[in-house]
Amino acid sequence: MKYDFTAVIDRHGMDSIAVDPPDNSPYRAGFTLREGFDHIPMWVADMNFATAPTIQQAILTRTQHPTFGYFLPREEYYDSIIRWQGKRNGVQGLKREHIGYENGVLGGVSSALRALCTPGDTVLLHSPTYVGFTHVLENGGYHAEHSPLVRDAQGVWRMDYEDMDRRLKDKHIHTAIFCSPHNPCGRVWERWEIERAMAVFAANDVYVISDEIWSDLIRPGLQHVPTQSVGEDARMRTVALYAPSKTFNLAGLIGSYHVIYNARVRDRVRREGSLSHYNSMNLLSMYALLGAYCPEGEEWLEELRTVIAGNVDFAVDYIRAHFDGVELFRPEGTYMLFLDCARWCRTHGKTLGELLRAGYEVGVDWQNGEDFLLPCSIRVNLALPRSRVEEAFDRLNRYVFNA
Repeated sequence: MKYDFTAVIDRHGMDSIAVDPPDNSPYRAGFTLREGFDHIPMWVADMNFATAPTIQQAILTRTQHPTFGYFLPREEYYDSIIRWQGKRNGVQGLKREHIGYENGVLGGVSSALRALCTPGDTVLLHSPTYVGFTHVLENGGYHAEHSPLVRDAQGVWRMDYEDMDRRLKDKHIHTAIFCSPHNPCGRVWERWEIERAMAVFAANDVYVISDEIWSDLIRPGLQHVPTQSVGEDARMRTVALYAPSKTFNLAGLIGSYHVIYNARVRDRVRREGSLSHYNSMNLLSMYALLGAYCPEGEEWLEELRTVIAGNVDFAVDYIRAHFDGVELFRPEGTYMLFLDCARWCRTHGKTLGELLRAGYEVGVDWQNGEDFLLPCSIRVNLALPRSRVEEAFDRLNRYVFNA
């Protein structure tokens, strides 16, 4: 490979909550790390890889100029997004006026909710549910209605369209949050699945806020289908949210964007985003996007996708061979693994808290999946060098699941 995804980078003291969480973090509080073990960060969804070199180059080049005053986005910013979406996702007809900056995808979700809803309204989501959506809804005074995803005979997570339709009608819901690819389940929805979901939403006059931040991080050979691309009605009833931050490990720089084709909805979302006077682009985050959305950035991404797919395959095969009672779906997208540990806990007479603690004590810093509304589950970040992934699963085998 041209790029190095094997180096173990020391992130301590470099402003990373993944390796230096606050003292009250559940990933460090209330337990003692066993002697001889170090921490392996496998909880928060950022990567332990160096970002694409072109991003650092773009930022460093701009910092050579000694002024950082008020600015407007460069034409290249919009052109880069239009090229990226066209080449990666087959998007046609995307213009500058359809694109707007957002201080993070969740900030965009919040603005879209305020534009489309009134506090006290009910919003449909699928469960398991990304914890960030839960927080945005609670903070905004909205009610969440969860339509559970169901696993088919092959263990694949599917939407239950009849359940969605019933809940929309019973609760008089007119806004939904859609996650594509799905976090934490790792589904990359097929076109027919999105078409059917959007038909249900259209029949119930529901506007859709589609979080597509994971759209670049899917298994080689699969294709992300933008929600807005499945039909003209979907194009006009959907607020889509994207970012280079997840793809290129830039969360600390902040910088996302929306794509909205419906002029009326777009004006309302932009108005809501402007009211706080904080939804303003950071100059260096603009240059980070320019450094990401370029041919070299895409080359780096393709190598990353191969590395992540290899880590996923290793982890899934290892779990199925060694952790009897742990159920999981092989993710098609994201770099997160979602483990259903209910059967293992019942068999071994353990609580989820005891299982999590056993992992923490040998340095596997994983995440309580109950925060995502699936009982007795754990979310695991696999965006680490393979040596660290293998070490983590060896510890889980020897000291946790088969101790």
